[in-house]
Amino acid sequence: MAKPRTYTVDAVVLRRTDFGEADRLVVLYARGRGKLRALAKGVRRIRSRKAGHLEPFTETRLMLAQGRDLDVITQAQALQTFPQLRADLTRFTYAAYVAELADKFTFEGEDHPGLYGLLVRTLQRLTQHPDLDLVTRYYELHLLEAAGFRPELGVCTLCGAVIQPEAQYFDPRHGGVVCPKCAAKAPGSRPISLPALRYLRHFQRSSFREAARARPTAPVHREMETLMHDFLTHVLERRLNAPVFLQHLRRLENGLPPSAKADEGEVS
Repeated sequence: MAKPRTYTVDAVVLRRTDFGEADRLVVLYARGRGKLRALAKGVRRIRSRKAGHLEPFTETRLMLAQGRDLDVITQAQALQTFPQLRADLTRFTYAAYVAELADKFTFEGEDHPGLYGLLVRTLQRLTQHPDLDLVTRYYELHLLEAAGFRPELGVCTLCGAVIQPEAQYFDPRHGGVVCPKCAAKAPGSRPISLPALRYLRHFQRSSFREAARARPTAPVHREMETLMHDFLTHVLERRLNAPVFLQHLRRLENGLPPSAKADEGEVS
């Protein structure tokens, strides 16, 4: 029996780029199929009916036709458009970060069970939840688990000793927490406070409903953010774009000048 040339998927739009005079290349994360690239022909024309269904972060139902190099989107129907994310620059930036991580941690045609649902639920939470940092830390940890890069937070990654309820160290190169006795063997490690470690462990092993009861202070939020960004940067071997812009926004909100790193476009 001949393989069908068309298929239907539910997918989240991660990013898009202009292609040719009127088309767009769309990068998607699809339920049951993982990441895929597809061509949306004529979508940049004013009369295109597909354009509004292929905006970034939109969850959409697509019909695609198999092509020689790229599959072609023939129909698109938005399932969730998340207008709150487009109306708020801060929420939009967090959503961009969520999409960027999903893009960077996946390969075309490789599906990670549970990741599609995690991605959609995280976008939903970013439209509603007051603590965007909590939503994002939970997403980071569960994305890392789905992608096979779960940080070790329960035992020392060097000696295997169970972590005690005291300040520890964290080293991305060794995959997680390092106990004080082994810290000298990990010169690249940095201290991690007991509250930050407890919250990260709680987020890693809990449902979101349980995690959402947490109330980290602002300094603990920033500490967790720094530690997680260090870990993600190490795993990816590159910096991410959205966190730099988020720091830029925070400085502006606090009446500070833009950071040099954000202006210079240090992140590729």
